[in-house]
Amino acid sequence: MEHANDTIGLRAQLGQLLFARVAGPEGPRNRARIHGTPGPRWFGPDRPIRRVHGDASMFIGGLSALLLQSLHPLAMAAVEAHSGYRGDPWGRLQRTSTFLATTTYGTAEFAEQACARVRAVHDRVRGVSADGEPYRAADPRLLGWVHAAEVDSFLRAHQRYGAHPLTPAGYDGYVLDAARIAQELGVADPPTDRAELSRTLAGYRPELRATPAAHRAARFLLLRPPVPLAVRLPYGALAANAVSLLPPWAARELGLPRLPLVDQWCVRPLGSAVTSAVRWAMAPGRPADTSPVE
Repeated sequence: MEHANDTIGLRAQLGQLLFARVAGPEGPRNRARIHGTPGPRWFGPDRPIRRVHGDASMFIGGLSALLLQSLHPLAMAAVEAHSGYRGDPWGRLQRTSTFLATTTYGTAEFAEQACARVRAVHDRVRGVSADGEPYRAADPRLLGWVHAAEVDSFLRAHQRYGAHPLTPAGYDGYVLDAARIAQELGVADPPTDRAELSRTLAGYRPELRATPAAHRAARFLLLRPPVPLAVRLPYGALAANAVSLLPPWAARELGLPRLPLVDQWCVRPLGSAVTSAVRWAMAPGRPADTSPVE
């Protein structure tokens, strides 16, 4: 009995530490507000987006999405100049996770307010890239790339590491659900199934390349992460699997090594183990549908 109590205590402590890191000091209040406020939601309990965003695979998918998104030179120029991801990486993560939780699980009113706040931020972000090309964060073309890269990365992660992978129709449903949020953010004609998502990604391919800013972001995320030494090993496993999830061409653009045998026999098993550990730690006390990054 004492051993069981110790295990429960350790589990709760790890879960609280993870939640505090990802959700920030306002996490408990935001969680109560998101899940406890009555009212209609954009997505019902049976919608695929709830299963995908509520799974620990999002930790790998989110990191992989950042690497993939960095390959659009104008999107990366905007991020480097305006996001403060190196100066305040945890704050950026906490804002992103709260947005995902709000739009996925919160009331329609809260979701609309969250999207309006993001649109207002995008309206103010504009500048000129290192190559002299102007950019606007509110440009539907740039928004479309960020959305497509994110959805593709979340799907890849859930298919590989999700506790309960969806059927093919379910994954198409996830793309459709995500399109609802994308439209509210200003994306024009977002993909609504995986076939459209594949065509959308292919349509961006001529625009994508690894700029010095993209290489700096990859080094920061993979080699100099803002995490304590005690968790560098599990973070390294997440990072290796984020690279493993990338399309081969994207890994080559960023100069990231991909060794098939190492990937199959070492990287992926480690990813499954770390994801399972995160899922185990964050399970106690969670509402039935809660994003691990909420």
